[in-house]
Amino acid sequence: MKDSVLLSFDVEEFDIPLEYNQAIEENDQYTISHQGLIRVINILDQLELRATFFVTAQFALRYPQLIQSISKRHEIASHGFYHSSFEPDHLKKSKETIESIIGKSIYGFRMPRLKTLPSNLIREAGYSYDSSINPTYIPGRYNHFFSQRTIHFVNGICIIPTSVTPISRFPLFWISFKMIPLWLFKWFTIRNLKTDQYVTLYFHPWEFSDLKDCKLPIYVKRLAGEKLSKRLVAYLHWLKKRKTSFKTYYEFYLERKKS
Repeated sequence: MKDSVLLSFDVEEFDIPLEYNQAIEENDQYTISHQGLIRVINILDQLELRATFFVTAQFALRYPQLIQSISKRHEIASHGFYHSSFEPDHLKKSKETIESIIGKSIYGFRMPRLKTLPSNLIREAGYSYDSSINPTYIPGRYNHFFSQRTIHFVNGICIIPTSVTPISRFPLFWISFKMIPLWLFKWFTIRNLKTDQYVTLYFHPWEFSDLKDCKLPIYVKRLAGEKLSKRLVAYLHWLKKRKTSFKTYYEFYLERKKS
């Protein structure tokens, strides 16, 4: 069986400047994410790859035709209703809203900023899997270092964590992809593929926009736009040459549910 690659993008309002006390107009939050999303779609089309897009309902309502178009080839999952605020009823409301836009069922959920929710709430809202946990320690964000590292089931919900390396728990996600040499990220990827036979990855479309005018920490804006796009293309080309199988999260969930 081929090793599996689960590639995902969190499609959301570009509100991270607000976390660093930098004002940004609401329209700009959507425009910057939209520009990056178009670039991401072009990359996936170029490489003939499929991915899972965790979308906020607000973004889907802003660009319904685009999200509907993406859903024809890729998986659409929920990233909540808003990116900056959450209420328990948003779980079901975001699912129903996005489903009405794309005309398909939504099976997956990822909480903004990877905050965790009780699995029973996610199940009751009608989801099959949750990809909200990064089982590592990120200072100032969360400490899930001792959480289960690989895919598992809790209260009828399939938990698909972000990939982290065995033992050291080094996270394979958007920040590390920018901050370490590509050869080292590839080496960590190989470790996970050999150990787990799969790797889960996530990025944000806004990273692929030009962020030079945004006053953000270096780890956020490093290798944004065209530079990041070139690195991602090189990495995905490398994964394809390794004969890995790119799957949506839902496809992977169905495989593991049967096994």
